[in-house]
Amino acid sequence: MTDAYAPLGEHDVLIGTGPVSVADVVAVARHGRRVALDPIALKEVEASRARIEALAVDAEPHYGISTGFGALATTFIAPEARTQLQRSLVRSHAAGSGPTVEDEVVRALMLLRLSTLMTGRTGVRPTTAQAYADLLNAHLTPVVHEYGSLGCSGDLAPLSHCALAVMGEGVVRTREGVELPAAQALTEAGLQPVVLAEKEGLALINGTDGMLGQLALALHDLTNLFSVADVAAAMSVEGLLGSDAVFAVDLHQLRPHDGQGIAAGNMRRLLAGSPIVASHQGPECTRVQDAYSLRCAPQVHGAGRDTLAHADAVAARELASAIDNPVVTPDGRVESNGNFHGAPVAYALDFLAIAVADLASISERRTDRFLDPARNQGLPAFLAHDAGVDSGLMIAQYTAAGIVSELKRLANPASVDSIPSSAMQEDHVSMGWAAARKLRKAVDGLTRVLAIEILTSSRALDLRAPLTAAPATAAVLAVVREHVPGPGPDRFLTPEIDAVVQLIASGAVTRAARSQVDLD
Repeated sequence: MTDAYAPLGEHDVLIGTGPVSVADVVAVARHGRRVALDPIALKEVEASRARIEALAVDAEPHYGISTGFGALATTFIAPEARTQLQRSLVRSHAAGSGPTVEDEVVRALMLLRLSTLMTGRTGVRPTTAQAYADLLNAHLTPVVHEYGSLGCSGDLAPLSHCALAVMGEGVVRTREGVELPAAQALTEAGLQPVVLAEKEGLALINGTDGMLGQLALALHDLTNLFSVADVAAAMSVEGLLGSDAVFAVDLHQLRPHDGQGIAAGNMRRLLAGSPIVASHQGPECTRVQDAYSLRCAPQVHGAGRDTLAHADAVAARELASAIDNPVVTPDGRVESNGNFHGAPVAYALDFLAIAVADLASISERRTDRFLDPARNQGLPAFLAHDAGVDSGLMIAQYTAAGIVSELKRLANPASVDSIPSSAMQEDHVSMGWAAARKLRKAVDGLTRVLAIEILTSSRALDLRAPLTAAPATAAVLAVVREHVPGPGPDRFLTPEIDAVVQLIASGAVTRAARSQVDLD
């Protein structure tokens, strides 16, 4: 049996009254890291539970403890019916539909709900918090569906599917991806289903954990992708015989946006010592200015980085939050509130989708320049081995263009929409879950667009021989060539694009660049 109370292991993530980090979310959600419960925090959990139990026997009704929910908040529930009340709440709210959600998203959601339970502000029993830790440690992932959350009163349906599994109902997936009835999976793992007591059903489903978990995963992935974008842009500047003079420190100090300075510094270091760049810096070079997609890369990449920094600040505040309704305050009051509204997270998710779309857009434009002999500074059309017989990378650019077009649609904000529910009690909602779902798709699209730019610029750098690339970009080119052959007759391109996608996602591209220079 998984034991959340076991001594903290060397690699366990400790869940206490304080926030977990984005790195903790990634470790547990994506890499299956164990969790352990802080004994000190469990004392807080016990104390808040005692307050709930005192109110449960009060003759005066208290919302979520001795009443119904939402539009039924004024309906008093007799003590003998309250277990059924909690069970009915979870069952009725587990109403998701559509494709199933990725396991890492569900695990992130569960971790963040557990983190809130451990703040001692929700009134659950310690055994209920342990049940969430046990499910994570057993790597039993509740099956959650794409549709069902409006992002207000929290991510109700996704969280309810998780609570249902803890009750021994619904469906879970094993580490191997096998779907089993929750009751069977719990038994095989040596776990007992939870019988929910007063207030616990609400505490398990009132939170922004689904949208926040996806924001945390996106922040992790985009931190890597912004560095990859600088690498790709530097390779394109080099391959297109662009100038590195526009990345000079003093020029960017004239417009001191933090992200812009970081991107310019990265590109300056990536291009340092490039024989290709040096080859066209003499007086014989007649070009005055590069195209915007080259010259303005730090401005666009930098604005995206600043957007990422804003979203990171929002996530940090949300990770430190205790979101529930009603909530047990530190002085023992049990108060209704509106902290479950997902607007702060939804706005950040939508803002990031805009930055992702624009970063992909400028990348695709650089890819396109390589394929046009009127703009690629002496390279063959479409970088083809035998133009006319071979199409080269023509359709790879089509793929990038199609993705960029999709990313522009995904940049349309979900958070500007609202649709009333619960008999007009929940008359304004955040749509934060929808914002999170589209951002996940956008992050995947950006990865593929950047992969196509690196695939294209790598071929261009090879075609510049005998001139060689800068040490940093040459290191990236060498890693690409370990998985993708150099220029030659047309080949099946999908595996080559996918290989570079994996190099980006694994961090191999940025590791190669960092083997030669520092990247911020």
